[in-house]
Amino acid sequence: MKTPDSATSPGGPLQGHTPGGLAATGIAGGLAALARPSRGFAMLALDQREALRVMFAEHSTGPVSDERLTDFKLRATAVLSPYASAVLVDRQFALDRVVAERAVAPGCALIAAADRFAADERELVADTEIDDEVVPDRVRAQGVAALKLLVIWRPDGDPGRRAAMVTDFVRRCRAANLVSIIEPVSRAPRDGREWDWDDGVLAAARELGSLGADLYKAEVPRHGAGPEPEIRRRCAILTATISSPWVVLSSGVARDDFPRAVTLACREGASGFLAGRAVWRGVIGATDVGTALRRDALPRLRYLAGLVDQNLASGR
Repeated sequence: MKTPDSATSPGGPLQGHTPGGLAATGIAGGLAALARPSRGFAMLALDQREALRVMFAEHSTGPVSDERLTDFKLRATAVLSPYASAVLVDRQFALDRVVAERAVAPGCALIAAADRFAADERELVADTEIDDEVVPDRVRAQGVAALKLLVIWRPDGDPGRRAAMVTDFVRRCRAANLVSIIEPVSRAPRDGREWDWDDGVLAAARELGSLGADLYKAEVPRHGAGPEPEIRRRCAILTATISSPWVVLSSGVARDDFPRAVTLACREGASGFLAGRAVWRGVIGATDVGTALRRDALPRLRYLAGLVDQNLASGR
């Protein structure tokens, strides 16, 4: 991927940024705190758990400790949050330390993952539920502005359970005056039926995109690869289906394809990204993590933020 030099990339730091005036541009209330002055979202995801351990294990000869995961999350937050409009972290490995060590830069909002993952013999994240240990009023007192909930969507899953979980999550967020972000992801059925991953992305949006969440985090149609017209057509369907602003995630998208994916999604109505792997995946395994974050991940984040700003400024 070619990115502008970090000194000239348009995705600049948000220190001192005051988002309150964004309500006039269509991003209202607490959601404005997660946005850039352009009203776009350039948000960093650092809430990966066992999946992150697996990434580190690929570059290790022994077990990967919890502390190693925490250290990476703290370093990445400190280096990258000045250039992100928000950063997402998890309770298990990062939230309390990120808050205690003041790792989040001024002007960058803090999002807490409010999901608990269940694994099975095939998947690290086979199902999810609301994590009751993430107490909305308590994390709000820590400075958290939003909560995020991952929802596994399967064609043979129970739509009633999914809808009830999202509705409960939104209710909890509203009661604590927190922004609610849902992240439905398309997964294979358990009953062996034929299925199409892309159709699942759209079906999840139809089922869950109008249940009251403030922000919807979507997988990129076609994983950001393939013909531009087809990616744009499916992104336009997401825009027409989801009742809130929506952003894209980077899981499943080749790292160097993600800038194109962000651009195409924004041109069809998306408002930015909440992504992790496309920003920092290349840093995993580096001998000097801090240097690698500054040299590799930081220019990528700035470039992606600039793309969001440019596309929104041009009216998509």
